[in-house]
Amino acid sequence: MGARRGGGASLLVPSARSGVYEGPVIRKALARTPLLCPWMLVALGLGTACGGAGSPAAAPTGPGREASGAVAASTAGAPAASQRAAAPTPAEAQAFLADVDRELRRLRLQSARAAWVNQNFITEDTDALAAAADEATMEFLNRTMKAARRFDGLALPGELARQLTLLKVGTTLPAPSDPAERAELAALAIEMTSMYGKGKYCPKGAADRAAPAGAAPARAAAGQKAPAGAAAGQKAPAGAVAPECLTLNDLSRILRTSRKWDELLEAWTGWHAIAPPIRPKFERYVALGNKGAAEIGFPDLGALWRAGYDMPPDAFEAETDRLWGKLKPLYDELHCYVRARLRAIHGKDRIGDKAPIPAHLLGNMWAQQWSNVYPLMEPYKGQPSLDVTGKLKAKKLDEKQMVALGERFFTSLGLDPLPGTFWERSLFEKPADREVVCHASAWDVGDRNDLRIKMCIEPTEEDLITIHHELGHIYYYSQYYKLPILFQSGANDGFHEGIGDTLALSVTPSYLKTLGLVDRLPADEKGQINVLFKQALDKIAFLPFGKLIDQWRWDVFAGKTRPEDYNKAWWALRLKYQGVAPPVPRTEADFDPGAKFHVPAGVPYTRYFLAHIYQFQFHRALCKAAGHTGPLHTCSIYGSEAAGEKLRAMLSLGASRTWQEALQVMTGETEADPGAMLEYFEPLRKWLKDQNKGEVCGW
Repeated sequence: MGARRGGGASLLVPSARSGVYEGPVIRKALARTPLLCPWMLVALGLGTACGGAGSPAAAPTGPGREASGAVAASTAGAPAASQRAAAPTPAEAQAFLADVDRELRRLRLQSARAAWVNQNFITEDTDALAAAADEATMEFLNRTMKAARRFDGLALPGELARQLTLLKVGTTLPAPSDPAERAELAALAIEMTSMYGKGKYCPKGAADRAAPAGAAPARAAAGQKAPAGAAAGQKAPAGAVAPECLTLNDLSRILRTSRKWDELLEAWTGWHAIAPPIRPKFERYVALGNKGAAEIGFPDLGALWRAGYDMPPDAFEAETDRLWGKLKPLYDELHCYVRARLRAIHGKDRIGDKAPIPAHLLGNMWAQQWSNVYPLMEPYKGQPSLDVTGKLKAKKLDEKQMVALGERFFTSLGLDPLPGTFWERSLFEKPADREVVCHASAWDVGDRNDLRIKMCIEPTEEDLITIHHELGHIYYYSQYYKLPILFQSGANDGFHEGIGDTLALSVTPSYLKTLGLVDRLPADEKGQINVLFKQALDKIAFLPFGKLIDQWRWDVFAGKTRPEDYNKAWWALRLKYQGVAPPVPRTEADFDPGAKFHVPAGVPYTRYFLAHIYQFQFHRALCKAAGHTGPLHTCSIYGSEAAGEKLRAMLSLGASRTWQEALQVMTGETEADPGAMLEYFEPLRKWLKDQNKGEVCGW
């Protein structure tokens, strides 16, 4: 899941999520650079003056360029080589930012419309249009970001200084200056996303036409060996799934519902077979992205990504390590318990005492969330049912009705109903007649509150929670859309994802009961453990995955991981952080990172790791505002206008303040605190520690 805008502080940041509230804020400015007035050209360092009504009488020249026109006339008699650009002034910085704001608003409207059509109608034509638009906007941003350096060191009012700071780190994919390389990078970005969106697994005998462009149809991995800790010689069966081409949704459904080792294995290997054709494109994308980052003053693309958190890049990396270090002991207890239950089902020959968990057994294509295996290891049987999926199907709610349930939550906080255009323009179900990117995302198309979500909704608990998450993005947009465009974003990208997740935390059994989706509430400690355990399978299980994706990419961007070691390094990190292993041996002929949307789409992923921590900190503050006095995990802010007012106060800031300042508005704190998450799950931690006595934990 995730958000998508055509502009804002992150102007080229694809951000989306797949069935997990992790978020995208997809931000691709995809339109041709408009004709610029000469004043804008001057501000961009192109040495042109602008006069006439509504323009400065004599605009300053760009840095290092000679004056021309009236400015040159005023300096007549001096040798041209001695002409130096005048020192910039605050007034010039203000005018520069006003022009940037105006042009980016126009770009964003055009780009968001182009991106919306491309993701809802994936064809060669829409790919080409989106790529051409990407190229033009990359060029615009490249020049603008360089021009902004002219104001470095200039004393400016806080709002102007903040906008310049955001402009300099406002893209996740800076383009090289060379036109051919810029065009190539734009095409690569679109091609990789579209290849992922069109990816299908075609079992033997299925139509070849459904394979990704340029790739042979994916086949079941017959003859491959079982994973480390499993019986040698295991083969993926032929015909374990129906002989027709299967989408990611189809394969995810198998992983979610099947309990058969071989069937799960074929679904997992089938989807991962779509990624190898992406690999050479990704390698070139890294080279060109790094070149663009170097041109705007960063050692590599990863350093640019880490610079967007109001602290030095190295300090930010250390901060993620600090947060993970506090939470790892809880993850280790959860991993130990889950592995023991899976071992009891599949046997010691497949899951040894200290073996990593085979990645296809955890109910999710990427083993990033484990709640789909909850029925296999429910702590206490006979407690009130938490089967929301069954209730949704029994009630026969359609996609719009499920979204309306989510809207009802937000209006209960005193927020406005969604505009009519939201219901007219959103995509709620997968069309049968065309290719679309089903990856859930939230959109603000332009700057007039044109809010939409794009999601192939199914009647599941997972999708109901995803809807609440995506609407969190939507309501964030609605609170800051009148700010200057560079402030139209979250305080950092983790905030945007965290807000959606915060609201999803209030989807408690008591809230679900008000919707008629559970019949009885958990009344005792056993019932509460069931609830917390199910949540931990999503929230705690996700943490290492949320951290490692960008750890892998940072190492790739920095050259620490070479192309010939992409897959080896990927699985080394999966083992180190998650304690999972591939269910069959992998080689460098594979490209398993590319089987996760955010890698081919170029979406930074640390935002989701941060969001999973921020959300509990936000939740604790909102529950306090709502007057909640019980355990934190029992709180739902549903119906609390006091909590809604505190939420609105932070959302309305957008990115106009540092994330530390925005956090203080919401919580009174200025540092990310994993303590709120630990407090929430403390009853479960004690229970897991007791259950794991006698187990050999770790891997």
